[in-house]
Amino acid sequence: MKTLGTETAFEVLAKAKALERQGKDIVHLEIGEPDFDTPRNIKDAAIKALNSGCTHYTPSAGIPELRQAIADYISKTRKLDVKPEEVVVTPGAKPIMFFSILALVNPGDEVMYPNPGFPIYESMINFVGAKPIPIQLKEENDFGLDTEFVKKMITKKTKMIILNSPENPTGGVVTREQLKVVADSLSGRNDVFVLSDEIYSRIIYEGKHESITQFPGMKDKTILLDGFSKTYAMTGWRLGYGVMRKDLAEKIAQLMTNSNSCTAAFTQMAGVEALTGPQKEPERMDEEFRKRREVIVPGLNNIEGITCKKPHGAFYVFPNIKGTGMDSRTLQDYLLNNAGVAALAGTSFGKYGEGYLRLSFANSIENIKKALERIAKAIKT
Repeated sequence: MKTLGTETAFEVLAKAKALERQGKDIVHLEIGEPDFDTPRNIKDAAIKALNSGCTHYTPSAGIPELRQAIADYISKTRKLDVKPEEVVVTPGAKPIMFFSILALVNPGDEVMYPNPGFPIYESMINFVGAKPIPIQLKEENDFGLDTEFVKKMITKKTKMIILNSPENPTGGVVTREQLKVVADSLSGRNDVFVLSDEIYSRIIYEGKHESITQFPGMKDKTILLDGFSKTYAMTGWRLGYGVMRKDLAEKIAQLMTNSNSCTAAFTQMAGVEALTGPQKEPERMDEEFRKRREVIVPGLNNIEGITCKKPHGAFYVFPNIKGTGMDSRTLQDYLLNNAGVAALAGTSFGKYGEGYLRLSFANSIENIKKALERIAKAIKT
């Protein structure tokens, strides 16, 4: 248990809430969830499901209607032929990370993962006794994937490569060319899996989302992770899924049986409506995120000691704060206690996050401007 990590976002949120209870005004830029409400049609579908008796156990892999809707959606968006039997529905997308690593990675295996990156990757690699191989995402490379490093580090012990695009915390995007290099490097290696975390695939600002599943032979080697939390503002609904080859899906479903039994029935019916119903609300959310990006990036670049790259996806900025003279954790705590701005130290996402902060712009433009003013004033003093 000592090998398990955590998500600092929830720790900082708790500290910020404690300060608010003391009467302090806090601008929340720490937590990674849309500040919009779940679209009305999705909530109505859940209410209808509850009233019609969707309150009982469901199959561990998900209800047939949702597995079919997901298969159709992934087939259309990733240009794949996906069958419902290749889909496993889980309470949130995070269990797909947990179950995939449990199912496929043994002690002593090597797993490559992005760093800075979502902290649960490294946590789970350590938990199963595997060796973490961090792929450093560098600011000078626009936080893209270092494909030469990936090629060099693939060994006989490599069991999994974790990809995340658009990326949390940097907002970086892995290009088609970079994905092709990874796919080519795995040619002939049927013992290596890719866990492709595509939870932010619908929140992308330039170009289109690219998935490694598009390359020959990669569909059977890839666990594609996606969900409803970010796209449809459904973080509290706990609804996600993985798409993978049928034999692996059966094992992941078995892990569901042994842990959660199943995902809530009415939540799954809401998921069907999310995928098959009107898409105007998620599109409106994405446009609002784009507007906020155009406020927070130049605003940060105008603060002495801070520089900030423009993210290409997700709703995070990852500014370089080395010019402030403070390390990441010190600045995180200083801004919370002295400026009333909740942000996350870059080291919350791995050792290569030192010298950076993560700020979520899933907040109103008014609050973003308030946070920028407070950060500028606090750093000056």
